[in-house]
Amino acid sequence: MVDQRIPWNQYFMAQAVLLSLRSTCTRLEVGATLVKDRRIIAGGYNGAVSGDNHCIDHGCYVVDGHCIRTIHAEMNALLQCAKLGISTDDAEIYVTHFPCLHCTKAILQAGIKKIYYLYDLS
Repeated sequence: MVDQRIPWNQYFMAQAVLLSLRSTCTRLEVGATLVKDRRIIAGGYNGAVSGDNHCIDHGCYVVDGHCIRTIHAEMNALLQCAKLGISTDDAEIYVTHFPCLHCTKAILQAGIKKIYYLYDLS
């Protein structure tokens, strides 16, 4: 019998797409899923810092082509792991959009070994 289930990479990317639907930034909806040993360890989407104004309510605050009102999806996922004490060493990240330079540096510094992305807007 042939396994007809969705492949792991597609499954994890689909989770990132689903997370992007929670984004509160109207300029760009981004989702990120952190995976270790084929298990989801965290997820994030881009939106305002907890307790701050959201783009959907107050508009985007764009500087040099980036909305600085939001914290990026990748950082939200990484910070969730940091907050909960979950190691990201040798993990993988699935992101709906190619990570910015700051997020890429944080991803690499966190020990994440692979970055998968769906869209490249650069």
